[in-house]
Amino acid sequence: MIMEFLKKSFFFILIGVAIIVFLLFNRHDTPDTDAKLTPVPDPIKEEAKAKDDETANSIVIVDVKGAIKKPGIYDVSPDARVHDVIELAGGFTKQADQTMVNLAQKVQDEMVITIPQTGDDADGLSETTGTVGQESKLKINQATQTEIETLPGIGPSKAQAIIDYREENGPFQTIDDLLQVSGIGEKTLENFQDAIQIP
Repeated sequence: MIMEFLKKSFFFILIGVAIIVFLLFNRHDTPDTDAKLTPVPDPIKEEAKAKDDETANSIVIVDVKGAIKKPGIYDVSPDARVHDVIELAGGFTKQADQTMVNLAQKVQDEMVITIPQTGDDADGLSETTGTVGQESKLKINQATQTEIETLPGIGPSKAQAIIDYREENGPFQTIDDLLQVSGIGEKTLENFQDAIQIP
């Protein structure tokens, strides 16, 4: 009797295990029709977009005119100096007045670099075409701390204050806006207002 009971129990246990295994496998194989499909990004398109964004942020475009061998439009690095652009443009002509050009100045996007000839009125060129020369004014809204420190009466702390104010409140709209900067009073502003340009 005991053996017969054990045989029957074992038989039912096997059937139960078989049903459980069947249900488990059937559950994994059945697709979830309610699951939402998540779009998979195209790695090729993502990489191309990243390269386009990187390229857009890694060049500036400048226009070189005047006493230069190859005048024209040039794409350069944001860290480039006027000297680098002049080299790309083939260098100065024999008539160029090199003493009126600040070769160490950093270039900016949409900058016009006009190289004057000997005897030209450099101040006039600076006002009309944006010549980059020794008499050119500092663009206070784009200038670095080192460049701002070259202004009369401006040391490291005041230069940093100007940059901090610019970052918090946006570009300066008028010369008088600089009076809102901590440490800049009317006398200090008078010392350097003729050396800066807004915008």
